[in-house]
Formats: sequence, structure tokens, C-alpha cells
Amino acid sequence: MTITLITGSNTGLGFEAARRLVALGHTVYLTARDAEKGRVAAAALGARFVQLDVTDHASVTRAAAELQRLEGKLDVLINNAGIAGPDTSPAEVTAAEARTVFDTNVFGAMRVTQAMLPLLNESTAPVIVNVSSGLGSFGIVTDSARMESRYPSLSYSASKAAISMLTVQYAKAFPGLRVNAVDPGYTSTALNGHNGTQTVTEGTDAMVRLATISRDGPTGTFHDASGPIPW
Repeated sequence: MTITLITGSNTGLGFEAARRLVALGHTVYLTARDAEKGRVAAAALGARFVQLDVTDHASVTRAAAELQRLEGKLDVLINNAGIAGPDTSPAEVTAAEARTVFDTNVFGAMRVTQAMLPLLNESTAPVIVNVSSGLGSFGIVTDSARMESRYPSLSYSASKAAISMLTVQYAKAFPGLRVNAVDPGYTSTALNGHNGTQTVTEGTDAMVRLATISRDGPTGTFHDASGPIPW
């Protein structure tokens, strides 16, 4: 059984992934920016809580120090925290708006990964799961048969493409870790106004599967619920 930390997990996909992993017997640290909301969510699941704002370096550092004190290691990191950004056309998106999206979706994942690496290195089978999106897949958004090819999303899609590249680069840099990206699919969450066609359970299938791989599992790959997908 693993010690797992999930960013942005007081609601949506992160909350459901935490619920499923707790049910499997794993020790899960649920995180949230709002401490009160995070504690309530963790108590509802039987998870543990650590306050963490992925956009705040000091908050990330404190969370890593707290995990070091409590556990001395981390087996699984799920970089799930993310925002959609303004629903504006590509012609109207400003650099400032894109920077806000990247600060959470990309730089947030980088901050957390860097802070947690010493703890992951104490694990015998460390795993990182980066939550990306089909909207960040060049292969998918250029496939006219896919819904993602018809949805213009400049900042969000670019940020998720960046997450995919981070995944590949981290996998190459740290061969002792299993580092993979997942596409949850179009899932009903607050991120899309609950317009998604999948349940959160369906949306977390790839997250949970890649979070529970063995030490000889895949690395540097991109998966959805059905298996590997194109970058």
C-alpha cells in the first residue's frame, strides 16, 4: 500500500481519485488551497489533509516538510490541480490570462514535483501521475474524428501540451521513477460547468490505474481509460 499525495483534491477528479485509492487501502493525503474545505473533504473520505496551493512556493515547501515529518517518504504524487482559464476565443486570450493558467497547470506541477522529489526518492517504487488532457494532445486535436479537434482552447490546451512534455522529460531524467500522463476524458466536473459526459469515476480510471502500477510499470507514456494514446 502506498503513501499518495493528490493536488487539488477536495473536489472533482482529485476527490474521486482519493476516494478510490483510500478504498483500496492506500494512505492518501488530500490537498486543497482552502484548509477548512480540505479538512472536511479528507474527513469524508478517511484521507489525511495537507494544505497546499500549487501557485505558492512557500505553501508547497511547507507541505513537503509536513510529509517529511509525518511519513519520511512519498510513493505516489498525482499532479491533478488545474484551472480552465477564461472561455474566450484564441484571438482574445491575453498573455496575462495564459500566464495565470500556466502558473497553476504547468508551473504548479513543476513546483510540487521538485519539492516532492526527495520524498519520492525514499520510496522503493515511486510514481508520478500528471493529469493532462486530450485537448493537449497534438495527435488528438488534429484528428477531425475527435471532439477535441473542434474545441478552441488556447491557454488550457497549450498548458496541457506542456504537461505532457514535462512528463516525458521527467521520465527521461529520473529513470528510477515511473512518470506518466493521463487524459481523464470529458468528465462532468466544475472545470467544465458539469457539462462533461463521463462520471468522475470513469474519469479517474486512468489516474487510479497509473497510480497503482508496479516498479516495472510503464514510464514516459500518455494514457486514457482505454490505454495508450498519442502525444
